[in-house]
Amino acid sequence: MKKTLLAGLLSTLFAASANAFEPFAVKDIRVEGVQRTEAGTVFSYLPIKVGETLTEEKAAQAVKALYASGFFKDVRLEIDGDVLVVMLDERPAIAALDFVGMKAFDKDQIRKALRELGLTESRIFDRALMDRAEQEIKRQYLSRGYYSASVATTVTPLERNRVGLSFSVDEGDIAKIKQINIIGNKAFSEKELIDLFQLRTPGLLTWYTKNDQYSKQKLSGDLESLRSFYLDGGYLEFAVESTQVSISPDKKDIYITININEGGVYKVSSVTLAGNLLLPEAELRSLMAVKPGETYSRATLTESTKAISERLGDEGYAFANVNAVPELDKEKHLAAFNVFVDPGRRVYVRRINVAGNTSTKDDVVRREVRQMESAWYDGTKINKSRNRVDRLGYFETVEIETPAVPGTTDQVDVNIKVKEKPTGNLMIGAGFSSSEKLVLSGAINQENLFGSGKSLGLQLSTSRANKVYSVSYTDPYYTIDGVSRGFDVYRRKTDTSKYSSSVGAYDVSSFGGGVRYGLPIAEEQQIFVGVSVDSTELTLTAFSPFRYVDFVNSNGNKFSTVLGTIGWSEITIDSRTYPTKGHIYRVSGEIAIPGSKLKYMRENVQYQEYWPLSKTFTLMANAEFGVTRGFGGKEVPFWKNFYAGGIGSVRGFDSGTLGPRDSFFDDALGGTRRLVGNAEVLFPMPGMGLDRSLRLSAFVDAGQVWGADEKIALKDLRASAGVGVSWTSPMGPLKFSLAFPLKSENDDKKQTFQFQMGSAF
Repeated sequence: MKKTLLAGLLSTLFAASANAFEPFAVKDIRVEGVQRTEAGTVFSYLPIKVGETLTEEKAAQAVKALYASGFFKDVRLEIDGDVLVVMLDERPAIAALDFVGMKAFDKDQIRKALRELGLTESRIFDRALMDRAEQEIKRQYLSRGYYSASVATTVTPLERNRVGLSFSVDEGDIAKIKQINIIGNKAFSEKELIDLFQLRTPGLLTWYTKNDQYSKQKLSGDLESLRSFYLDGGYLEFAVESTQVSISPDKKDIYITININEGGVYKVSSVTLAGNLLLPEAELRSLMAVKPGETYSRATLTESTKAISERLGDEGYAFANVNAVPELDKEKHLAAFNVFVDPGRRVYVRRINVAGNTSTKDDVVRREVRQMESAWYDGTKINKSRNRVDRLGYFETVEIETPAVPGTTDQVDVNIKVKEKPTGNLMIGAGFSSSEKLVLSGAINQENLFGSGKSLGLQLSTSRANKVYSVSYTDPYYTIDGVSRGFDVYRRKTDTSKYSSSVGAYDVSSFGGGVRYGLPIAEEQQIFVGVSVDSTELTLTAFSPFRYVDFVNSNGNKFSTVLGTIGWSEITIDSRTYPTKGHIYRVSGEIAIPGSKLKYMRENVQYQEYWPLSKTFTLMANAEFGVTRGFGGKEVPFWKNFYAGGIGSVRGFDSGTLGPRDSFFDDALGGTRRLVGNAEVLFPMPGMGLDRSLRLSAFVDAGQVWGADEKIALKDLRASAGVGVSWTSPMGPLKFSLAFPLKSENDDKKQTFQFQMGSAF
């Protein structure tokens, strides 16, 4: 039977019908021309069903609907008697995407970007999308400084109406900043100003930092740094008048020119407070770091207004607004500041919300929060809460927001957002020098057991010198008031002859256990007390120092001891993993309770302080002093001596080798008094921004150990200097140090490189 054309291409729908026909009832529908598309898919888009009457209007709607699906490049409708025949010409599908010549990018990242555009395997091929994909790849290259990069696309037909797309990339050379010019500077040299910038011309580390590649975002940040530098120096009218960025004809070199107007230096003539002060003016004025007669500094002014806002926040005024408005005398270059205080409404906290803690229980976080629900907002308590949560050490980041409650004017919520990190740790320590072999040690610890905040430690024998089997358990909130309780059970066997040839040889085997408590006496202070029982047996070798032999001959080689411990600590650091300010003070003591065979006491004092030098640099100072002595006519057990040297005390010297030495075997004996000092400047890896996972340091260490018959003398101190790296890597914490002695003696055992690594879980 002869077929009749009802509709052709979509364009014919807008012209007069060339083949008018009488409406008829469709008894069947047949689909022809499809290879990949299922007939059911076609029927789902077709607005005509079997049994319906087909009209010209419905035929036009059907063609439009099938075109709109995007699956077909040609659609025709024909009739064969009372059967509607749908003739289709499918668009090809994308079988594969390939990238040729691409080195600067991970191909999977580009695939992901194209997928977001709608171009990926198994999708219908669309030439317009392909053109957009080319532009997206070019944009990605431009963002990396490849200004001469070009992209060409090849479409290869494949069987079953499919195509393969191949993007051929000619990356060219990456463009580098050839020159940065600053015009208009008079008070400061161009070099001094360019040193403020993150962007710079190629240098020693720019291959890693990429700071020699132009970035609009980085340039904006550099201009703000330049503006802050001038404003902090009193140049209140400083302005960046224009910025030009040009590229060489070969698209390899970039030139940046910045035109500035410095203006003059302004001094502060007066500071007045106005508005609703709420608090005594004298108290608020004491918070103002800006003083009349001093050179204007935007940083100092911002610090002053922030201090007033925070003080009002302590009284519940969470949205206090403090603005300083200058009145300029341009002839005399004087600035009078009127500080307007608007405390706003006093607000209270409706609810405290915790988010991001996928394994840590809510109450573990909440019990560290000092701001209470339904209480007046207190900025100091909220900041203290953030620091306490961060000091737990369970989270990579801790952020607190205080949004207003919608529909209210006197309520806020406190939202604590955390990002968890692995709190289990498999720790491996190692030291290496050209004269000594590798020494290893290890332990397993879970600080946040099942998200409860409790810690469980298991130490196993992990080195040639130490065979340790111990279990340690701590509940930091044994009582609701924050009293902690912990238990320790251990069995240790140490053979120092296998640890280092520089340490006096002896073999000690001990087992025991104890209980300890921590009692909070202030917000950041605790007292620790504990009692334990220890049983120790000594075994000496033919290479043991004579001093050890004399001790065993006088006291025997088996000892049972009841030990009492007491200590105090104050910790105010703002973060456990990345401290930038605050301090750690510790005092601890250990005593063999009278009645024990051994009679000695041991005390240790530690002072550690952090000072922020800038947003990126932190200075850390640490000092430790320890002393041990016998009583009741007994001498100190030599295995309770102090040792120094190594990654935990004085880097640059072999572990535990400083101090008295045996005159015959030349082995380190340890001592009854130890003094260690460290100064360290901590800063992020260049090019990593404020990334907390990687931190560099430059340090100076000093320390020494003295025997009971020696006088403490600072001239005996050994000193070293070097650089270190701390990295919270995906496989756990890593620490490296490269140290060189500054003060040493010829017989000292030196150790240049040391590292400590762990595997987190």
